[in-house]
Amino acid sequence: MKKQINHIISELEAHLPYTIFSVAFGIILLGLLSFISVLLNADNFPKGAGLLFHVFHPMHMLFSATATTAMFWRHEKKLLKAVVIGFFGAVVVCGVSDIVIPFIAGTLLGVKMHLHICILEHPQIILPFLAVGIFTGLIVPKTTKSTIFSHSTHVFISSMASILYLISFGLTEWVHHIGAVFIFIILAVIVPCCTSDIIFPLLFLKDNKKNKSKPVE
Repeated sequence: MKKQINHIISELEAHLPYTIFSVAFGIILLGLLSFISVLLNADNFPKGAGLLFHVFHPMHMLFSATATTAMFWRHEKKLLKAVVIGFFGAVVVCGVSDIVIPFIAGTLLGVKMHLHICILEHPQIILPFLAVGIFTGLIVPKTTKSTIFSHSTHVFISSMASILYLISFGLTEWVHHIGAVFIFIILAVIVPCCTSDIIFPLLFLKDNKKNKSKPVE
């Protein structure tokens, strides 16, 4: 148990810096989009953010399923188990990251948020990306770099999805809360993403293999 806790802490420490920068970059992009919207006198920016959310959220599922499946498959070659772990690791954790934490964040900031569970309302959007992500996780090269690449991309996509959910489902005046948004989105990304990509799949490995796994560098 102590080794597992130390491993989790080391993974969070390793991934926190570029999580912070990914969230910061996501906020910059959102600021630019908001600026362009004002210049064009566009009154439907939240609706546009909602459309973008339905692009980034499925993409988040794709990269999360890839990273989760690849991490497990690299250590243990059990197909059905890898598929199940990839599926639930992506669905549950991405839901928490993109929807639940932003929903709670907006509520704590005094905004009436709308709870939109995308996989239940639009399964035809989500399921193809999940399937392709799991398949990709099974066929990526057996190198550490492949999981690092999918994880780093996952972090940026997750940042955008979480921010866009906040804007499109309640927090339209986000600039007035930019500091709080920055903190909440870091939390929405770092804990669920590391859980999905690294911690979740490693928890289901056999003890002898789990102990031999090394942190992603």
